[in-house]
Amino acid sequence: MSSIMELRDVTRCFDSNTVLDHVSIKVEQGSFTALLGASGCGKSTSLRIMAGLDRPTSGEVLLNGRDVRGQNAYERNVAMVFQSYALYPHLTVAQNIALPLTMRHLSNLGRMPLLGSFVPGATEARRTIMNKVVDAAKSLGLEELLDRKPGSLSGGQKQRVALGRALVRDPALFLLDEPLSNLDARLRIRMRSEISSLHRLTGKAFVYVTHDQTEAMAMADQIVVMIGGQVAQAGSPRDLYERPVHRDVAAFIGHNAINFLEPGDGINAGDSIVGLRPEDLTPNTAGSLSAKLEASEYLGSEIMLSLRSRRGTEFRAIAPGDYIVPTIGSDIRLAYEPQRVHLFDAVTGKRKSGVKHEAVT
Repeated sequence: MSSIMELRDVTRCFDSNTVLDHVSIKVEQGSFTALLGASGCGKSTSLRIMAGLDRPTSGEVLLNGRDVRGQNAYERNVAMVFQSYALYPHLTVAQNIALPLTMRHLSNLGRMPLLGSFVPGATEARRTIMNKVVDAAKSLGLEELLDRKPGSLSGGQKQRVALGRALVRDPALFLLDEPLSNLDARLRIRMRSEISSLHRLTGKAFVYVTHDQTEAMAMADQIVVMIGGQVAQAGSPRDLYERPVHRDVAAFIGHNAINFLEPGDGINAGDSIVGLRPEDLTPNTAGSLSAKLEASEYLGSEIMLSLRSRRGTEFRAIAPGDYIVPTIGSDIRLAYEPQRVHLFDAVTGKRKSGVKHEAVT
């Protein structure tokens, strides 16, 4: 599969501040790539450089194999969906969706409501544009809203209008900058599904910026984890979850924060830092790891246990919802599968492989 967009060794500096430090990202045709990281990690700057809204200090920006550093956003034919929706409040939904085509195919005179009909070809162009608007609206469930204005729409409806405006252009690439961050939790889940459906519908590559690793894991087939202006790791959600290349990646990926245990916490692993996810630690009377129970949270289908190791490290484990929680302060034993243990170098934080480890009983 060939790449449609590639940042190759891109650096971006603002005065003395380096926002991107030799970043390389490859986006394959038809893929869904999430740029994931905390605020200030460089993910939005990377997206703006892909869009042509910003230019790198050094490095290459390739679109379909061609260097497009000298092209602006319009010339690149990529669609950007912003966090703020960027809808025009005085225009209807239909007019907002049609805007990119109106700007591209109608002259200033042709856009005028009355005089435009006298411009040669304008009437036919308007008809073609409206057909495309209706098609986009149907795919997003907006047919009944075309005559309404943004002020009367819900957050989710505004988001769909913004997506429709991107879709109607038939762009080579969709770029989405934290498009769901303004929505409530329940609506975010529904819109995740709608964006995934739109991705499948178009067959186009999507690049999606988010700080929410749940969004990235649920939607993307490639996640690029960015930390401190650099790419820490790029791979499938499964790759990042099961084989993080650095403890910082392990700490960022996963619904529950990973536990880090040091030598003396109850697992012999030489001088390595041990990473164990709460979902991989289960109370078991025959378990090899011992800890003191400090608190528990009943969550319905599961119970989150807060524990403390023999040397005082706090960590968490997950028990099934029907687990009988012992008295706070009790010592409990926990079991884990050895293959679920992640080992990291105590100094560099890099992943280790082939290192033996065992629990201390």
